[in-house]
Amino acid sequence: MLANPRMHRLVALPIALLAALVMVVSTTGESHATTAKASTSTKTLTTSPAAKTTAAKTVSVKKASRKAKRVAAKKRRAARIDKAARVAARQKGDPYRYGASGPRAFDCSGLTSYSFRKAGVKLPRTAHSQYRHVRKIKKRNIRKGDLVFFGGSRKYHVGIYWGKGRILHAPYSGSRVKVERIWTKGWSAGTVRLRA
Repeated sequence: MLANPRMHRLVALPIALLAALVMVVSTTGESHATTAKASTSTKTLTTSPAAKTTAAKTVSVKKASRKAKRVAAKKRRAARIDKAARVAARQKGDPYRYGASGPRAFDCSGLTSYSFRKAGVKLPRTAHSQYRHVRKIKKRNIRKGDLVFFGGSRKYHVGIYWGKGRILHAPYSGSRVKVERIWTKGWSAGTVRLRA
């Protein structure tokens, strides 16, 4: 026992502070433990079957939405290709003129670039540039409105496929825009249709 009450108070103060510190530390530890438990239970809930089903549904809805957008884009592009074919058909009888791109005279690539531009699809100006721009397809997959190119490594002529082995094109000087049968096997097919 300490005889001096003043001394007693001096010793008791640090002991009280130490006790308070221990309480704060133990409370903080309990708080962390509670947070950890809550976090663990949240993780358990997240990986529950119901949560997995909801997540799967969300992914499925997103995929369906992307697919619907692709289908809509393909339909819009197909409608534009049909419009380009209609625009080109209205040019039948217009004279061929080298370097001309409409509206009253055309060369081959002038006709295709003019028709597709009017339908909202941009094509480069020359036959070879158009060939490099479009997606290449096999001849057996060609459809009306696709493009038919002539020439080897350098394409010199282009027309719009018209079905049944025919093209609509501006053939050569002195002729007019017309539909005629493809006259050679040496041609290539390209399209601005979107991929499936």
